[in-house]
Amino acid sequence: MTVIRNFGAPPTVDREITLSQSSRHWLVPEETPVAFVYNGRNYAVMMATPADFADFAVGFSLTERVIDSANDLEALDIHQEERGVELRMTIDRRLSERLDLRQQRRNLVGRTGCGVCGLENAETIFEALPKVAPFRLKVPERSLLRAIEGLSSHQPLNARTRTVHAAAWATLAGEVVLAREDVGRHNALDKLLGGLAREARQDEDGFVVMSSRCSYEIVEKAARLGIRAVLSISAPTAFAIRKAAEANIALYVRAGEGVVEIGA
Repeated sequence: MTVIRNFGAPPTVDREITLSQSSRHWLVPEETPVAFVYNGRNYAVMMATPADFADFAVGFSLTERVIDSANDLEALDIHQEERGVELRMTIDRRLSERLDLRQQRRNLVGRTGCGVCGLENAETIFEALPKVAPFRLKVPERSLLRAIEGLSSHQPLNARTRTVHAAAWATLAGEVVLAREDVGRHNALDKLLGGLAREARQDEDGFVVMSSRCSYEIVEKAARLGIRAVLSISAPTAFAIRKAAEANIALYVRAGEGVVEIGA
């Protein structure tokens, strides 16, 4: 079980600004540096919405393959300071050698939620993804449409700011049961996957719903955690389609009033 300790006041996730030459007020999302530190060693810094830090720590660690399961994260100290947040994690010592390898392929600073920022070797992007299942998961269109319709009610930050992404988990019946928001869509997915792992729900039947397009990084993160289907609000990239086929992940996208499967 992960021991979680919080230090510092909870950060603001949005703030009000006054538009220049106008008395109009507008809520905008906050964005802050979040540093990932394992066993006292700096690994990466991501710009992210300051919320759901425990989920972010677990999800990022899993999709980066620093750990194999949430149980490998022994302790998490969340240090919240004025200039940013440090996620100080203690992981199983047997994973130290793997951490060395991963760190050699990543610079210490990444842009907002970018899953490939900082990679020193472009060949990493073309590593074969594991097959999540022998065949693609077929999700009924009514379930996909229900998930799209229900997503907005799980986006409180976006309802205030109209400018953040969301990643959600829906059952095969289309019920959204968990969602996370962030200024970066990849961060939102990491937070969602971390939340699923912390609740031991990652093996349940269902699919991921993204409020944005589906890029390669989304497919890669899904494949690493065995997610069998992804539904996005807008079309995926061509590279994402090829990598999804490689991993046997079903890609669905909203098209007009319906939903279509891409690359089937």
